[in-house]
Amino acid sequence: MFEERVLILTPTGADAEVASGVLAEAGIASMACSSLAELCDGLDQGAGALLIAEEALFPRGCSELVDCLAAQPPWSDVPLIVLTTADAGGQRSHELTERFGLVGNITLLERPFRVATLVSAVRAALRARRKQYDHKRYEAEREGLLISERAARAAAENASRMKDEFLATLSHELRTPLNAIVGWSQILQSSHAPQDLKEGLEVIARNARAQQQIIDDLLDMSRIISGKVRLDVQRIDLRAVIVAAIDTVRHAAEAKGIRLQPVLDPRAGPVSGDQNRLQQVFWNLLTNAIKFTPRNGRVQVVLERVNSHLEIAVIDTGEGIKPEFLPHVFDRFRQADASTTRRHGGLGIGLAIVKQLVELHGGTIRVTSQGQATGTAFTVTLPLTVLHSEPEPKQERRHPTVRPDFGVPAEMCLKLRGVKVLVVDDEPDARTLVRRLLEDCEAVVATASSAAEAFESLLRHQPDVLVSDIGMPGEDGYSLIRRVRKLDAATGGQTPALALTAYARSEDRTNAILAGFQMHASKPVQPSELIAMVASLAGRAETPVAAEK
Repeated sequence: MFEERVLILTPTGADAEVASGVLAEAGIASMACSSLAELCDGLDQGAGALLIAEEALFPRGCSELVDCLAAQPPWSDVPLIVLTTADAGGQRSHELTERFGLVGNITLLERPFRVATLVSAVRAALRARRKQYDHKRYEAEREGLLISERAARAAAENASRMKDEFLATLSHELRTPLNAIVGWSQILQSSHAPQDLKEGLEVIARNARAQQQIIDDLLDMSRIISGKVRLDVQRIDLRAVIVAAIDTVRHAAEAKGIRLQPVLDPRAGPVSGDQNRLQQVFWNLLTNAIKFTPRNGRVQVVLERVNSHLEIAVIDTGEGIKPEFLPHVFDRFRQADASTTRRHGGLGIGLAIVKQLVELHGGTIRVTSQGQATGTAFTVTLPLTVLHSEPEPKQERRHPTVRPDFGVPAEMCLKLRGVKVLVVDDEPDARTLVRRLLEDCEAVVATASSAAEAFESLLRHQPDVLVSDIGMPGEDGYSLIRRVRKLDAATGGQTPALALTAYARSEDRTNAILAGFQMHASKPVQPSELIAMVASLAGRAETPVAAEK
């Protein structure tokens, strides 16, 4: 803020009063200072100009004032008016100009002078000072606009990156189960073996449920964003809802050796809410806890009444959450790990749906975690009475599973006879399907469930063709093929390779080729396309079938 007052320093108080009176008659505010220290303090609080008699600067005052002016901000060039007395040769004026020329905007006013001359000099100094403040304000506003523009650009880039990551993840999660469904459907069309029928139908049903779960979550998020979620509000026993959610996930917990420990307060009263939606909330939280808890871990569910509301905590002994990601846990489409090496599937919208559903019931949800490997606790708070809403169709919620793969071409099978193929995929359904397709064409197939296992197998068995997934835990397909390409030819460094992946964007194809794969196929792949690619990589594509023995 521009301060127009003039700070006055003269040898005597009487001189200061005279100068102040002259300026006051001209409508200029001023403040008389008794010492250089007081003047410097006043300058720090704001001043338009300094009016100083030269007697106050000699013999030692010049250095003190120079230091005071040098300590001002870089933008500040406070005008300095010095009342001087003519001396022989102008030695004193020369000394003042030399001392203050580099640190101050100095005007020498030789006595005696007219009052009008003093007032004119002071007004000129104040105009110059105002321009400094105006320039400072302009620079501050400009810097503020630059900061805002940078923040907006960063937010837009972040939103674009999140959109791209979500679309890539969505493509992967949808193509993975679709791949297994298409592949086994084509196998069953040509096979009548009872074991094939049983295994194929199980894979198709499992992956169809996985796709249904993905679609249900997307539709839920769409309804939430558009404000079209409706609740069938009834008086319900929350303990029964929690028990039902626990029963739904019990099989998944037992498969990992995870103990489920419900601690449900029998005094917890009923609440008003949508039974299906609340079960969906607790199913999501329990599924998350089981997914991120290692084998032989523990998941505890605690229900208790706290004053006028109920608190439900889902506490696990799992991986925990990094402190920097905690504020984003409930963000839509955000995942702590969205890379191709992530160990856990999903779209990153389950917890966003949970938060919205809890808030629609008038409740809140919070998350706590001390960091990685320390476990996580989600706490839902629900009031004992809730506002009523319109009903929502009942939905069956199931634990999602995901997996990929392809189908078999008859006319080209002979071209794969005896070809050694190493198939790498962390998904069991994917490995089984690809192996089945290639072995039906009499290829010799080895499988690996990780990049590390594949690398060791390649060194041992020297396959003719490598078929590898991209998105795998720990080490992805890009890293695997780069390691392979660093080997010499004798140890497998030139093994032809196909990237078979649910990452299907054009940039994913480019990344695969740049990493070292010769070909890229997106899941679900047509059986004829897969067989043709493997045959081509093995150098069999142009070999006449009749010549095969």
